[in-house]
Amino acid sequence: MNKTAEAERLAAARNQKEPWKKWGPYLSERQWGTVREDYSKDGNAWEYFDHDQARSRAYRWGEDGIAGLSDDHQNLCFALALWNGKDPILKERLFGLTNSEGNHGEDVKEYYFYLDSTPTHSYMKFLYKYPQQAYPYDDLVRTNRKRTRKDFEYELIDTKVFDENRYFDVFVEYAKETPENILINITISNRGPNAATLHVLPTIWFRNIWSWGGATVKPMMTQDLSGENYGVIHASHPQLGERYLYSEDARNILFTENESNNRRLFDTANKTPYVKDGIDNYIVHGRQEAINPERKGTKASAHYRLQVETGQSLTVRLRLSDVPPADFVSASKAYPGPFGISFETVLQARRQEADEYYSTVIPSSLNADAANVIRQALAGMLWSKQFYFYDVDKWLEEHGAEPLKSKGLQAPRNNHWHHMYNADIISMPDKWEYPWFAAWDLAFHVLALTMVDEDFAKQQLDMMLHGDYLHPNGQLPAYEWNFGDVNPPVHAWSTIFTYRLQKARNGSGDLDWLETCFQKLLLNFTWWVNRKDRSGMNAFEGGFLGLDNIGVFDRSSPLPTGGHLEQADGTAWMALFCQNMIEIAAQLTMERPFYVHMVKKFLEHFLWIASAMVHSGGNTEMWDENDGFFYDVLRLPEGKSQRLKVRSMVGLLPLCAVTVFEGSFMGKYPETARELNRFLTARPELQAFIHDPLKRGVAGRVLASILNEEKLRRVLSRMLDEKEFLSSYGIRSVSRYHLDCPYTFRVMGQEYGVSYLPAESDTGMFGGNSNWRGPIWMPVNTLIIRALLQYYMYYGNAFTVECPTGSGRQRTLYQVAEEIAGRLANIFLKDKDGRRPVYGGTRKFQDDPHWCDNILFYEYFQGDNGAGLGASHQTGWTGIIAGLMHLFATTTPEQVLELGKVAAVTKVFEKVRSAGGSM
Repeated sequence: MNKTAEAERLAAARNQKEPWKKWGPYLSERQWGTVREDYSKDGNAWEYFDHDQARSRAYRWGEDGIAGLSDDHQNLCFALALWNGKDPILKERLFGLTNSEGNHGEDVKEYYFYLDSTPTHSYMKFLYKYPQQAYPYDDLVRTNRKRTRKDFEYELIDTKVFDENRYFDVFVEYAKETPENILINITISNRGPNAATLHVLPTIWFRNIWSWGGATVKPMMTQDLSGENYGVIHASHPQLGERYLYSEDARNILFTENESNNRRLFDTANKTPYVKDGIDNYIVHGRQEAINPERKGTKASAHYRLQVETGQSLTVRLRLSDVPPADFVSASKAYPGPFGISFETVLQARRQEADEYYSTVIPSSLNADAANVIRQALAGMLWSKQFYFYDVDKWLEEHGAEPLKSKGLQAPRNNHWHHMYNADIISMPDKWEYPWFAAWDLAFHVLALTMVDEDFAKQQLDMMLHGDYLHPNGQLPAYEWNFGDVNPPVHAWSTIFTYRLQKARNGSGDLDWLETCFQKLLLNFTWWVNRKDRSGMNAFEGGFLGLDNIGVFDRSSPLPTGGHLEQADGTAWMALFCQNMIEIAAQLTMERPFYVHMVKKFLEHFLWIASAMVHSGGNTEMWDENDGFFYDVLRLPEGKSQRLKVRSMVGLLPLCAVTVFEGSFMGKYPETARELNRFLTARPELQAFIHDPLKRGVAGRVLASILNEEKLRRVLSRMLDEKEFLSSYGIRSVSRYHLDCPYTFRVMGQEYGVSYLPAESDTGMFGGNSNWRGPIWMPVNTLIIRALLQYYMYYGNAFTVECPTGSGRQRTLYQVAEEIAGRLANIFLKDKDGRRPVYGGTRKFQDDPHWCDNILFYEYFQGDNGAGLGASHQTGWTGIIAGLMHLFATTTPEQVLELGKVAAVTKVFEKVRSAGGSM
């Protein structure tokens, strides 16, 4: 069996033979303005620690930088700094607007792209577009503040700073010769009409671990003068050991300290004359005294001043290594010195090995454009890994809010999460907009990550159930702004998905891991049942449940009417949670019979929840028989209730609570079927309203579903109607019906409403930076596609629907799923005119050859034209488009229908197995 070099590196990392993942893109792109760095009394993190302070103020919990690299504990950091000779500050980090500055919430105002990465980060490539004119910081803030929520955002390209192509393309490549020997290749291309000067400052520094008390030994950097045609920075760290940064043709090394400039920030004395912004003061303001003449410190930069002619490209080469200068000749053998022939040889080899690896991942049937989209989607997933450090107990103590002391102060947030201690590499939704983990986002990240690094995906799921994360009461932490908020319970779904993929690839799965996850998921399930089923009638509520501002009211706040909401999506999430727990328990039972009673428990629980959605026995149910749709139900204090008749994703999620079960389990444990039959016989009302779980479908399969065939057809007819949910680019989050017929609710002299908003939100709910009132969102579209495939496996080719509704075209549910996936993919792919819908009317992205093939993976997409909206680098869950494109390029309806989902998944990984890849 021929194995790719990257597959062998993954195996070595898995078996702990070589630490190929020790160094990676684990540096944040925004540490300022995060909850961790917020020590204000009111919890206004953005204003307490803003971008202007970031260049001068040492961080407490992490670091940030452009195209950054660090070890897996972020002890030693490397990133790129630039200066075009006109900016008021050194470009050391990405700039963006805070939540209060942007008319649609926070937003990064830079153009950068994750072009490539292998799963061990043996090769990575990043592109940053740096204007040659002064960066328009004030203009971006001032103009966006003037705009209303009905206006477009004012973007960097709108400032005309890129006119006449007056910018540099700065490409950063990393290539690992060994796990500890990393080549850094920086290529600067002048796209403008005239020669231009660029200062390039590759910067290395230690995360500040010595300024916060304790007996920590301070690390140190010094200049080693042994190099003849290169500069050497010697970095010594008490935990990391000795490292050397070699900089070709750079004798000018600048040293300072990673210490706060208290004089500038607070008008108090500095601990040292050499502070965090010392290199900035030296380069931009010419202050010779700002850098240490003794050539030592905790932050250092090699300084290159490059004159780049129009159309010219220049290269800067560096090497970060554990090999000292004296030993480098013997270590490199025939290629002496850090920049000998071996540098280009290794760099080219890693590029080629990355191509070879992805040839085993990306289906050969896809064209070059589709392959490029998949590869950049996966690159974004891998670049968005971050070292996340947050000791909540210590953070609360530093706020004077020690929870176990009666006289402690009240912290602005997370008072009840003092058990949390996070110091891990975590997949982030986005390293600028969201430089913190989000539990439900992470479950979707795993779907894409399993394509390239199953080990990391599995570890991510395990981590969230660990005692340092999971609350003692069983709640999963949501996100750092409010760990106690409620995220959709999708962790069990992602867990069984990952297990099945592992089993399909290897022939067996990690049953011990699955059992451990199941035990912790039981705690989480119990938390939901005890905390979020107010009436005990299996109708659930809780927080925004991932859908932010989709509802009439802010569902994380008390209702203006009093009473409470029974949420169609909350209840559907719990029905799916039950199904996933049945799947896990059944898998465990096949080898560990002890768990058979858990299968029965969750089967019964699912039936109660499903019945509650369709017929709760009350005077108002979530299912509306006249409309053929699900709605939230408002229960008022005086006992009255009414449906909030918004046609939204809330009403489509019950469709997603579906799972097919093969006959092997019932064959081995027939008593489970007998007990289920007795349970249903005693409760005929359950079968009257939902799909009959004992009715056999194709290949003897059974189906757990809230929707029986009649209800399924009615919901699908709305979902597939292009006048309602079906867009040319996927399923909208709110029906287009509400464009002309907005829903309104009046109470206590106030009017609340929901209308169809295909683009940005016009409400400040959830900060105004998230909008589920019309745009297309990738994660819930993925759940819909999964559901359609589940129904197809049960109903087969005999079940067809009109798609689109009213078109007269009858399609199987596999074809419907394929159609929706294709529409989602079309957001990113070039159309017949060579334009990508994701970039809307932005001409430079559409027409310029230096822009048009660089893909951004936005948070969500305009409901009518597919243009990207929200966070522009949220490869996190939008990266799952890679998995959808892969799935329909490698499976057929016959495989799904005749062989079942395990065989279909096996087919997906056939090429990777034959190449020895790890996915």
